[in-house]
Amino acid sequence: MAATPRFRNDASAAPDPESSPSDRKHPVDETLPPLKMFTSGLQHVAAMYAGVVAPPMIVGPAVGLTAKETAFLMGASLFTAGIATLLQTLGFWRIGARLPFVNGVSFAGVTPMVAIGKDRGHDGIAVIFGAIIVASLLGFVLAPYFCKLVRFFPPVVTGTVITLIGVSLLPVAFNWSQGGNATADDYGSTTNITMAAVTLVIVLALRKLLRGFLQQIAILLGLVIGTLIAIPVGITDFGAIKDADVIGFPTPFHFGAPQFEIAAIVSMCIVMLVCMTESTADMLALGKIVDRPADERTIEGGLRADTLGSAISPLFNGFMCSAFAQNIGLVAMTKVRSRFVVAAGGGILILLGLCPVAASVIALVPLPVLGGAGIVLFGSVAASGIQTLASAALEKGENALIVAAAVGVGLIPIAAPEFYHAFPEDLLVVLDSGISTGCVVAIVLNLAFNHLGRKPDAGPDAEQEDHEKVNPAPVAVH
Repeated sequence: MAATPRFRNDASAAPDPESSPSDRKHPVDETLPPLKMFTSGLQHVAAMYAGVVAPPMIVGPAVGLTAKETAFLMGASLFTAGIATLLQTLGFWRIGARLPFVNGVSFAGVTPMVAIGKDRGHDGIAVIFGAIIVASLLGFVLAPYFCKLVRFFPPVVTGTVITLIGVSLLPVAFNWSQGGNATADDYGSTTNITMAAVTLVIVLALRKLLRGFLQQIAILLGLVIGTLIAIPVGITDFGAIKDADVIGFPTPFHFGAPQFEIAAIVSMCIVMLVCMTESTADMLALGKIVDRPADERTIEGGLRADTLGSAISPLFNGFMCSAFAQNIGLVAMTKVRSRFVVAAGGGILILLGLCPVAASVIALVPLPVLGGAGIVLFGSVAASGIQTLASAALEKGENALIVAAAVGVGLIPIAAPEFYHAFPEDLLVVLDSGISTGCVVAIVLNLAFNHLGRKPDAGPDAEQEDHEKVNPAPVAVH
């Protein structure tokens, strides 16, 4: 029997003249009919919308911006997230992972940005933008070197990190399910949690009962049905539509020319390294899910798209962009692997940034409804990580110990949020990210147990056997 052909991650590879077009085209590179493309892309936007607008909602008031200026920041963040997503999915030259990879405003930068611009108004925003530009350009230069770390991400590391990504995102879904605003009177109310539970049940029922394309957009349908149910319940806010403009372009440097301060630049450079680490882990996770393992060239292109998108973002009043892990869960759940679907989502994000009224329609989805769907999305990411760990030869050497220690350290910011309260604020940028700390621990322990101190008499056969156990061959796509 002939060996099953494996899809290569090299777009320039010559096709086999004897194979059919469907055999030559990887599902990642397939295009769907226009309606399916739009609705699937809209589903991605719905899943990540709250994550995009939340950072400007926090940073704007903290630096002293008015409600209207904060709304402007939110529109700009949608616009720049769309640009960054197109860079990732479509790409050009050596820029872009060319995977169904969604980019948006990184939460990792929220705390340092608030510290940089607190109560400084437009000057604070200008300093933040200047620091982002410098950090992003530095990241762009470092991308070809940073991507070489991929060889330190065998399944025992990637499975751990993917699991941590899903588990780290679940508290976000729980917060949304309670209402999203801990200071609100109805936070954690029976109504909010019930709506989240109803949405969760609806999504699960749709996934069970529907077939074909409708099953693939079960999340979007669940959000629509949940929102309609929430209207008579009284938790849907129509105020955003009433106050929104029909057209609004994010005027370049709306808050003034960028300003450059050393302390702010150093802080944002640290954030950029954290974002690059998380994006690398996300690309490896997504590569596993879509059966196109991310190699060094893919990661290099993805990091360049991240950093270039982040460098362009301040021009249009946006913040640092990085991968959105919640959309990886959507890919895992729907099995729609086309990068052009996510590109369509990027186009929708750009239109939303240019049309505040359209953006406000998606904002109608109450956070409890989004939280109910988020439990499924983020749980799917964790499940993918567990599936990867199943192939990581945990019975070999100290691999189980590596997973135990990395997961334990990675869960600290989730289980004990105040654990690092006495540490310097600059360190908290890294320590408060369970994904980053867990990833570092997994890499270091994998080096210590599986690479350093190898017995010289083990012989090449044993070394090859160990390598295959820790780094199994990529799964063939059928």
